[in-house]
Amino acid sequence: MVLNHKEGWIEVITGPMFAGKTEELLRRVKRLEYANMNIVVFKPKLDNRYANDEVVSHNNNKTKSVNINKSEEIFLHIDKQTQVVAIDEVQFLDKQTPQVLDYLAEQGKRVIVSGLDMDFRGEPFSFMPTLLSMAEFVTKLSAVCVKCGTPATRTQRIINEKPAKYLDPIVLIGASESYEARCRKCHRVHRKPKTYKGKL
Repeated sequence: MVLNHKEGWIEVITGPMFAGKTEELLRRVKRLEYANMNIVVFKPKLDNRYANDEVVSHNNNKTKSVNINKSEEIFLHIDKQTQVVAIDEVQFLDKQTPQVLDYLAEQGKRVIVSGLDMDFRGEPFSFMPTLLSMAEFVTKLSAVCVKCGTPATRTQRIINEKPAKYLDPIVLIGASESYEARCRKCHRVHRKPKTYKGKL
């Protein structure tokens, strides 16, 4: 299906940490800037790892951004001329986010977001499953497992060189000092083993 320039849609770039999600978001933004599209880039205010008013990738590529606490704040920074809304680390916004982004797409905006699909426990991150199901286009990236070198789809949180505990807070802003990319087999979290209660 080819979408024309008057139609809006949602693109989600997802996967674990260190998979290149922000890098891919910035790549798409740069391409649209070359096409002279009217773009506004956002990021959650709590993500201040590298800069307060820029989206910055682990490779230090960057672009100017607007800090927001809630998704509805987007409306304060866009107008009818805005063609593209881009958001990095979208999973840190509020649960109203899918509805806000859906509304923007209905208004003809191209919405491009990047974010984690799973938390450090290996469980769905907040509203991300909803957003993934609503999106027209989903790009799921993988990293490289630091333990075995296979494709990594999970984010390992490390506290004092040990795996985080299951009941630790979901949100802990950090980078390589607190997180690693892991595959399913090498991912660790202190909790009871998963069991299957159904019948085979």
